[in-house]
Amino acid sequence: MKLRIYDDVERARRTVLRRRDMMNLDEVPESVQAGIRRVFGERGERGERLTPEEAVACILADVRARGDDALHEWTTRIEGLSLDTFEVPATAWAAAHAALPADLADALACSAERIRDFHARQPIPSWTTGEMGGTVGQRLVPMRRVGVYVPGGTAPLPSSLLMAVIPARVAGVDEVVVCTPPGKPDGAVARITLAAAHIAGVDRLFRLGGAQAIAALAYGTETVPRVDKIVGAGGLFTTIAKRQVFGTVGLDGLYGPTETLVVADDTANPAWVAADLLAQAEHDVLATAILLTPSRALARAVQAEVETQAQRLSRADVVEQSLAGQGGAVITPDLETAVRLADEFAPEHLCLSVREPARWADEIRNAGGIFLGEHSCEVLGDYVAGPSHIMPTGGTARFKGPVNVLDFVKVISIVGLDTATATGLCPSAARIAEAESLTAHAAAAATREV
Repeated sequence: MKLRIYDDVERARRTVLRRRDMMNLDEVPESVQAGIRRVFGERGERGERLTPEEAVACILADVRARGDDALHEWTTRIEGLSLDTFEVPATAWAAAHAALPADLADALACSAERIRDFHARQPIPSWTTGEMGGTVGQRLVPMRRVGVYVPGGTAPLPSSLLMAVIPARVAGVDEVVVCTPPGKPDGAVARITLAAAHIAGVDRLFRLGGAQAIAALAYGTETVPRVDKIVGAGGLFTTIAKRQVFGTVGLDGLYGPTETLVVADDTANPAWVAADLLAQAEHDVLATAILLTPSRALARAVQAEVETQAQRLSRADVVEQSLAGQGGAVITPDLETAVRLADEFAPEHLCLSVREPARWADEIRNAGGIFLGEHSCEVLGDYVAGPSHIMPTGGTARFKGPVNVLDFVKVISIVGLDTATATGLCPSAARIAEAESLTAHAAAAATREV
C-alpha cells in the first residue's frame, strides 16, 4: 500500500483536506442499506426503503412507547441475540477484574490514575460577588445521572469507558450508567470492559448497543434509568440517535470517524511518523491519517516506512482502505503553511513532530488535542496521558473540546440584589420590556419603582 503524496497545496485542499459532512446521509453505503433491509424488510410503511434517519426514528419511538419489550425485540432483530436481562451486576465486574492478567490490570489502573489526576486539576469555580449590588454569581452543580455509551461492535474499548466515567466521577455526578453492546455469540460483555467498569466506579452497566441503547438512556425504561446527559462516541446509528434525542437529554457532541494530522519537519523520525499514521488508520476504513510537511525527503521516507510497517499489521486491510480513502502526505512551501493548514482542518488529534513544538502550538486555535513532539505520541493520548480521548471530530474542534469535567456540571445563576440596586434597575428593565411589547414584564418592574 502507498501513502499518496500531494505536491500541490490547493489540490490537497480540494481533496484530502476537504471536509466532508460526517452526517451527510445522501450516499449511504450499500452495507448500511443491507443492514436496514435485514432488520426492517425491503420496504417501510410507505412502500419505500427506509433511510438510516427513519430507521433510527422508528427504534426510538418504539422504545419510548414500549420500554423493555421494545429493547428485547430490537436486540433480537438487530443483534440476533435473545437476552433474558440487560443489566450486568457489579459482582461480575469485580470477578472480571480479578481474572485479568496482572500486567493488564496494572495498565488499566495506571490509565485510570492518570485520567483521574488530570481531571482533578481542572477548576470548577463557583463564585459570587457583592460588587454589583447585593449578591450575584454562578453555582456549578454536578448532574444527577449521566449515561455513558461505550462502543464495542468490532472490539472492546475499555479505554473509552475510563475516559468518560472518570471525569464524571471527578465532577461529582451522583450516578453513572453505562451501556455497551452485547458480544456474540452469547451476549456477554467483554471481560476487560467489565473490569474497567469496576476500576472506574460505574453504578450500573447494561448490555445494550446502538440506537436502542440511546433511546433507553434518553427516555428510560422499566430497567434502564433515564439520564440527564449522554456522552461517548459510537457508530452511525448511535450518532444519528444521539442527534434525534437532543433536547430530551443533553449531549457531549456528535462524533464521526477518528482523525490525526501530523505536522513534521526534517528533524522528524520517518519510522515514528509512519507508525503514528498507521495507528490512526487501523481504527476504521473511514479514519483520517494525514502528514503535512515542507520536507519532500521526509514524505518519501514516511511513504516507504508505511509500506514496510503495514505488512506486519493485523488490520492491514482496514489500514489500506483508510489510507486510500482519506490518507496522504501534503508537501507545503514551509512549516508556517503546514501549521495553518492544520488549523484550518481543525483535527481531532494534531501531532507536532517539529523542532520547537511549543512555539508552533501557540499558532493553533482549532484542535481536539495537541501532541507536542515525537515522544508525546497520540497513542499515549488514547490510553494513559491523562486527558480524555473522546475528542471532537469532523471539524467540530472549531467550537468543541474533548470530554472534560465541565461536561458533567451545569451553571446555575444566582441573583440576590439588594433593595436599592433592584429599585434602581427597575426603570431600565421596564423600558426594555416596553420596547419588546411585553407589558406584563414592564408592569412587574414598574410596580417596584419608588
